[in-house]
Amino acid sequence: METMNKAYQLLKDWKKEDYVFGMGVLEQLGELVKRFGNRALVVSMDTYLKPLTDTAMDCIRRAGGCVIRDGVVPGAKPNAPREDVYRLESYLLHDKPDCVVAIGGGSTIDACKAAIALAAFGAEYSPEIDDYFGTGLVTEAMQKTGGKMIPLIAVQTSASSGAHLTKYANITDPVEGQKKLIVDPAIIPAAALFDYETTKSMPVSVSIDGALDAIAHTFEVFCGAGPQTYELAGKLAETAIELTVAYAHKVIEDPSDTEARKALGLATDLGGYAIMIGGTSGAHLTSFSLVDLVAHGTACGIMNPYYAVFYSPAIQPQLARVGRVLAKYGFMTADADKLEGRDRAEAVACGLIAFGKSIQAPTRLSDLKGFSEVHVQRILSAAKDPQLAMKLQNMPIPMTAADVDPYMEPIIRAAMDGDLSRIVNKG
Repeated sequence: METMNKAYQLLKDWKKEDYVFGMGVLEQLGELVKRFGNRALVVSMDTYLKPLTDTAMDCIRRAGGCVIRDGVVPGAKPNAPREDVYRLESYLLHDKPDCVVAIGGGSTIDACKAAIALAAFGAEYSPEIDDYFGTGLVTEAMQKTGGKMIPLIAVQTSASSGAHLTKYANITDPVEGQKKLIVDPAIIPAAALFDYETTKSMPVSVSIDGALDAIAHTFEVFCGAGPQTYELAGKLAETAIELTVAYAHKVIEDPSDTEARKALGLATDLGGYAIMIGGTSGAHLTSFSLVDLVAHGTACGIMNPYYAVFYSPAIQPQLARVGRVLAKYGFMTADADKLEGRDRAEAVACGLIAFGKSIQAPTRLSDLKGFSEVHVQRILSAAKDPQLAMKLQNMPIPMTAADVDPYMEPIIRAAMDGDLSRIVNKG
């Protein structure tokens, strides 16, 4: 309970009145929408989310709002394919809503972020989504055109990416099998709501993927934190990782466990907070090339232990703090505080792998059905893409494109068979 209270306070201090979260808070959606006008375009997958979406629309109407089209615009398929972005943009251009209410997981919310940017700036800046991939290009479009974006209210339904809180939108090109990223404060939702009660309807596999994403976000940001963000990043990482390792197995054992659902919701929200104060790095970069095989959080969960060993010369204090959490819940036998250097990193890596195995998550790339040499080359090629250079530079041990073959490739080879000895430390 103390860890949950700490998580609540961290989130409240951060988002204040712009974020409504907790158990049974969906009823507050109507009042949240009223802050931005009366005409709301509701975007959601009106299949398994239909009961939730119907309730959400009733909340909007009871507060005096109008649901455009008197129903739901279909959201995005998994991994937010680019064609869904263009489809949603057309609704925005035709309907001209006061606000958009995106109800769903990361894919629908990310697609709405990108579609809103295209609708606002496509005529005068660029109608091609590719021209917004990278850092700060939506803001650049806003400054050049003077255009304004429709406010987005993100209603999260899955403990996962933190998309409802962040400046990121992951969009996939299904032809290339590659995710690309928009990073810009301009696409942060104007307001957000997450009723953790709704996650009980999510498949356990989705919840476990979200749990791994919570660890990935907070761990990667903590590993790369500078002096100004180190203490906050450490609090976020320790809190989120403890909630995850303590409660993930309880969701597997009983998907209706309210406390466990709340814990994972808080953990993933802390992950969203983390990526707003710092950047993710190697594991996230690698995950973009695995979209045809595995969900995002699980891909990051596989890779972080191996990158931790590569980063070991630069992250000794972080490894010690994370190691204490893993040891508290029985995932490490070695005392990380008594180890040094690469030995400490390998002990923590083994602890993260042990946790992954405890929740039946894959811990090696070879565990993924369909993984092949094609994926290895795709990962290495993507790492050299200038649009993803921020991920190389965000690493605690920074890389350039020239470092990918001598240093990243051994990390990928190690992750294929679980052999940490393959990893080559830089310098």
